[in-house]
Amino acid sequence: MAAAAFDAAYWTARYHAGRDAWDTGAITEPLRAYFAQLGSPDERRILIPGAGRAYEAEWLHRHGWPQVWVADLAPEPLVALQQRVPDFPAQHLLLEDFFALPPAPPYDLIVEQTFFCALDPGLRARYAEQCARLLRPGGKLVGLLFETTFGNPAEPPFGGNRDEYRRYFAPYFDFVHFDPAHNSIEPRRGRELFICLRRKAHG
Repeated sequence: MAAAAFDAAYWTARYHAGRDAWDTGAITEPLRAYFAQLGSPDERRILIPGAGRAYEAEWLHRHGWPQVWVADLAPEPLVALQQRVPDFPAQHLLLEDFFALPPAPPYDLIVEQTFFCALDPGLRARYAEQCARLLRPGGKLVGLLFETTFGNPAEPPFGGNRDEYRRYFAPYFDFVHFDPAHNSIEPRRGRELFICLRRKAHG
């Protein structure tokens, strides 16, 4: 299926049909543990693209992080976040295409949680490039990538492996951590990589 097919209408239809198995109902442990060690909240700009119902944004907001931004093509997940967290800043909810987001002002941290696997695989190199474009030099891309295959090769989620993924990110990022997650939730145990990539000063 072409990349253009996975547009806002496609994701809206999946939400309405209840085809949202990626939704865990809460922040997952690898990201919760990572956020917990960031220290006291500060003014770092954090972007969560393709965020789904954005439990990561909810956790960060409730723990005092003021500069959390959420982007998604479909309105349903953004509305769900607003309903759960009425005081989340409405101006930080971006109903936009990730690839059209402007690079200024830059972000300090991009959080990856089931967005990469939702993209047409032909967009993966562009995803890596866009993450680098949106981050300041030294900024980080942190999150989880599936290291597995899935049953239906025609639609998301799409799997892959670390050797493939490294090729996309290597031109733009230094690899701080790129290994199997040790604290995945049970349905994903043994099938996730935890990544922490630092944006190169050049590239």
